[in-house]
Amino acid sequence: MPAKTTDIAADDELVPVADETALSARRVVAAYATDADECRMLLSMLGIAPDEPAA
Repeated sequence: MPAKTTDIAADDELVPVADETALSARRVVAAYATDADECRMLLSMLGIAPDEPAA
């Protein structure tokens, strides 16, 4: 029997990740993304897209 893929966590069950964790994840995503659009999409899907561009 295949695994269930319809279980989605409720918004109140989600906990924000630490800033250091998000920064590390952004770097990994950026390193493996094929282009800027894919990077933005993946960061958004993971919920770790930066709020504003880095200075």
